Amino acid sequence: MDPTMIMLSMLFGSIGMGMFIFGKKQSRPVPLFAGLLLMVIPYIIPNTIAMSCVAVLLTVAPFFIAI
Repeated sequence: MDPTMIMLSMLFGSIGMGMFIFGKKQSRPVPLFAGLLLMVIPYIIPNTIAMSCVAVLLTVAPFFIAI
C-alpha cells in the first residue's frame, strides 16, 4: 500500500465511523449503512481513484437520500 491509500483509508474510515455512530443514535438507516460501507471499502477496493470515487459518493449519499 502506498501512503496515499493509507491516508485516504484513514480519512474515509473516520468519516464512516462518525456516520455510523450518528445513524445508530438517530435510528437512521442511510447514514448507518453508508458509514458501515465507508469503513469497509478500503479493504475491498484496492485502486486509489476508484476507492475515492465510491467513498465520495457514499459520503454525500445521506444528504440526498432521506428515508
